[in-house]
Amino acid sequence: MYGLYAIGFIAACVMALLLTPLVKKFAFWVGAVDAPNHRKVHTRIMPRLGGLAIFLAFVGAYFVVSPALDAVNSDAAFGLLLGGFVIVVTGALDDRFQLSPKWKLLGQLIAACIVVSFGLKIDLVNIPFGETNLPIGWLSIPITIVWIVGVSNAVNLIDGLDGLSAGVSGIATTTILILALMMGNVTVILLCVILLGSISGFMFFNFHPAKIFMGDSGALFLGFALATLSILGFKQAAVVSLLIPIMILGVPLSDTFFAMLRRYVNKLPISAPDKSHLHHCLLQMGFSHRTSVLIIYGIAAIFGGSAVVCSVFISQDSTWGLIMIIVALFLVMLVGAEAIGIISKSRKPVINFLQKLVGKQVQSDRVGK
Repeated sequence: MYGLYAIGFIAACVMALLLTPLVKKFAFWVGAVDAPNHRKVHTRIMPRLGGLAIFLAFVGAYFVVSPALDAVNSDAAFGLLLGGFVIVVTGALDDRFQLSPKWKLLGQLIAACIVVSFGLKIDLVNIPFGETNLPIGWLSIPITIVWIVGVSNAVNLIDGLDGLSAGVSGIATTTILILALMMGNVTVILLCVILLGSISGFMFFNFHPAKIFMGDSGALFLGFALATLSILGFKQAAVVSLLIPIMILGVPLSDTFFAMLRRYVNKLPISAPDKSHLHHCLLQMGFSHRTSVLIIYGIAAIFGGSAVVCSVFISQDSTWGLIMIIVALFLVMLVGAEAIGIISKSRKPVINFLQKLVGKQVQSDRVGK
């Protein structure tokens, strides 16, 4: 079976390597290009539509390997493939014609509804500090749709540097794959393996300096796939709470959360674009393009590793270990966000509080001596 997984990874990787140059030529031919502006980092016209290569490699590798695996949940896989097709088409149209937000949202909602129609829903919420499963009834449908649309857009928001969105998605996919291997979920293992192969092949052309961008077609599809895989991988696992998929997608979700908080603090519309996302802040601090991407990869790996550790704590009913990991990760995330100025360049309440706390402790130690 592991040999088939390896074949799936290699097939997806090779297909992505072969398809990406063709997609690049196609993007120039149809005019799906990204011109530089004041918000963009790149300085020359770049082809988009790279998501087509990722998706086609993903689909092709699936049909190469899946017939040999009897244990694959074909309904779930087809839900991902069909919904993925809709969201890739939506993203591709936006790459070419710059769709209005309403039309983009409509395409995302249709894709999410397709997934739900194939039976993939968040049916219950596992209480993190107990063994109780809380049924959510009819709310499962809107919660699932909001989750898929939210994650899709979160991954799209971090697509601001060469190889960033693809690399972060690859790390998240690897984390889901590790957890799926721990649980023996054949369907999720296969889908993660071929998705990782598709990303790896595309990264050859997308890492800095990029020769092609994945565009909305790629970023939306990767977010959509990760959201769907997180549902498929954890919906029937009583030992895994919703904290785990949230942690796996920690980088795009936290960047989106901080963007909303930043715009609220600065009294700007929630949808207002700016240059204060995580990758923008790192560049403004003087890090190079490649170094900024590698730093964010490291952050994504920390989130992924924490998700794996937390899943182990949950399975062993180690409540205190789980609490310590969550609190430490949340505190580090807040301090890091304030340090780089992702929320506000001047307001840093958590850092100021910690500095005062440390100062008082130092004074107390001196008095004691």
